[in-house]
Amino acid sequence: MAPVQLQPRAAAQVVIDNLIKQYGALHALNGVSFSVNSGEWVALMGPSGSGKTTLINILGGLDTLTSGRVVVDGVDLAKLDENDLVRYRAEKVGFVFQQFHLVPYLTSLENVMLAQYFHSVTDEKEAQEALKRVGLSDRLTHLPAQLSGGEQQRVAIARALINQPKLILADEPTGNLDEANETMVIRIFRKLHQAGHTILMVTHDPDIARQADRRIELAHGHLYFDSAVHGPGHPLNCPLENTSDCCKSVSGDDEIRFDHLLEQIWVCGEGGKPAEVARLRASGASGKLSTVPEEPAARVLSRMADLHLVALHDGEAQLTPEGSQRARDVVRRHRLAERLFKDTFSVDETEAHTQACRFEHIISPELDQRICTFLGHPKTCPHGNPIPPGECCDGKSRS
Repeated sequence: MAPVQLQPRAAAQVVIDNLIKQYGALHALNGVSFSVNSGEWVALMGPSGSGKTTLINILGGLDTLTSGRVVVDGVDLAKLDENDLVRYRAEKVGFVFQQFHLVPYLTSLENVMLAQYFHSVTDEKEAQEALKRVGLSDRLTHLPAQLSGGEQQRVAIARALINQPKLILADEPTGNLDEANETMVIRIFRKLHQAGHTILMVTHDPDIARQADRRIELAHGHLYFDSAVHGPGHPLNCPLENTSDCCKSVSGDDEIRFDHLLEQIWVCGEGGKPAEVARLRASGASGKLSTVPEEPAARVLSRMADLHLVALHDGEAQLTPEGSQRARDVVRRHRLAERLFKDTFSVDETEAHTQACRFEHIISPELDQRICTFLGHPKTCPHGNPIPPGECCDGKSRS
C-alpha cells in the first residue's frame, strides 16, 4: 500500500447536529453540534466523563445516537441497520485506540491481514506496505509480546490504514506510550494529515492538541469550546457561570488530581468530618498505571474553586453541587472497580484498591452501568463502604 494522496481538502466530511446520547437518565452528550472539513485534524479534549469517547464511538459506528443527526462522508448514521454499520466501519473509518487490541498469537503482518479479512480482501503485499509506512518493515514476523509499546501502536495504526479510510478516529493513541514513542506516533499522524486524511483525536495533552488544526472541548456532554469558531481563547456555551473558567488549560494529570481530591472530600463527608485542606493530598494513580506528580493540595484546590468544583472556607474544602456530582461518580466508579477486581479476579482487598485507583479515571458511563449490572448492582465495596446507586439501579434489587 503506497502512500496515498487523498482528494483535495474540501467541504464538511463530518456533520453533527444537535447530537444527544443518553444512558438511562444520564446525558453523555447533550445537544452537541459541529462539522469537520475533509482533511482537517481536530483535537477533542475535555475532562474524564465529558463525552469524548462516546462521541468517537458514535462517529465510528460502535454506538448509536439517541437523537439528532450525524452524517459522515454523506452517510446518515441514524439510518443504517446493523449490516450497513458493519460495511460503514469497514469502508469509511479507521480506528486507533489507547489499548492496542492486537491478537497475541498473530504476527504483526498477520494482525494487519486479519483486518483485511474483515474488509473482505487479503493482500499480503499491501499489508507489508502498510507496516513499512509506519516504519515496521523489519518487524513483520514479530508477535506483539516481542514488540515495544510504541511498535504495537504502530501495528495498530497500520491495521487502521489498511482500508485506506478518509476518516481516522484516534482515542488517546499515545496514552500508553513513553515520550520517545509518543513523538514517533504523532509524527505518523502528522504525515497522515499531510496526505489528506481527516483525523479526530481524543487527547489530554495540550502539546499534542497544538499540532492539530483545531481544538474542540467538551464538558459534561456539552460542547463549550471550538477554536475554529471563536479563536484560541473564547468559550462557546460554557456550562459554568464564569465563562472564562472554561478556557483554563487543564491537563490529564490535573483531572486525576481533581478526582483524587474530590474523592477524599466525599469520604470525609461520609464520615461526618470536615475536609481540612492541610490533610488533603493532590496525587493519584493515572491511566498509565503510574502515580501523577504530587502538587500542594491548596494550589490544586484553588484551581478547582475557580472551576466551581469546590468552595474554600476557613481552611476547609466543601463540594459544590457540580463537584458533589463529579465526586459521587468517581467514588461509584472506584468502588465498583474494587468490587469487580475482588469478586471476579479474586485479588485481595489491597490489590483491588490499587487497581481501582488506576481505573476509576477511565471508566465510561456506559461501562460503569455494564459493570454494575454484571455485578448485580452491589450496595457496598469490599471494604463495606456504600456504592452510590446509578441509573441502572432504579427499581433493581441491590446485592
